Amino acid sequence: MVERPYSRQHISAQFNAEIDAVKSDLLEMGGKVENQIELAAEAITQRDSSIAERVLLIDREINQLEIAIDEQCIRILARRQPAASDLRLIIAITRLTRDLERIGDEASRVAKLAIQSAESDASSTAYTSVEIKLENIAHHVIDMLNRALDAFARLNAADAILVVLSDTDIDKTYRASMKELQAAMAETPVTLPSMLQLMWALRSFERIGDHASNIAEQVIYLVTGEDVRHLSADTLRLMLD
Repeated sequence: MVERPYSRQHISAQFNAEIDAVKSDLLEMGGKVENQIELAAEAITQRDSSIAERVLLIDREINQLEIAIDEQCIRILARRQPAASDLRLIIAITRLTRDLERIGDEASRVAKLAIQSAESDASSTAYTSVEIKLENIAHHVIDMLNRALDAFARLNAADAILVVLSDTDIDKTYRASMKELQAAMAETPVTLPSMLQLMWALRSFERIGDHASNIAEQVIYLVTGEDVRHLSADTLRLMLD
């Protein structure tokens, strides 16, 4: 069974309020990133540049939240000089914020590819098949991110472990999709530009899954104090017993 050494007991009510405020902003940022991923997937599969532009607008909001959260964390460190578990929480929040911002960057990258794709007339069985796989990966990474953030909000290490373990499913789908794209490009070279756009979009969603996994790993560290970044899947499963 996963232990939970982290606790939130403070004499200062103001300190509690500051911690809760920065956590709230982080979760707000996470919600915007989830929406951004969903719109990016819709934009690339429907080749809709107007949806893609919405993704880019949300990215500006995410960047502003990143700056605001960083400033809050710096103020807390300077004024409160937190120790032990609270210091670990602040460090975890700064790392989670960084991963969320990078997820936003990947979603923006997909949006830009969608704008390019909207100008093409790609159409093939392979293209449609990979689009379906891309949608599946997008839904999976959104679910991963949602569960990772929920685990953070509830300080639930067991759920975070399950998120990390689920990243292998995304990797399998990604590899299968890349093989299918490579075969299609070899068979019909004329589709190369469009297929490359899908290839880069797939890569971005796979990276989003990696960042969601990073967030879950930080939650595990926050709750248990154990760094699991380089542990095997079997070792992680043992932590659930």
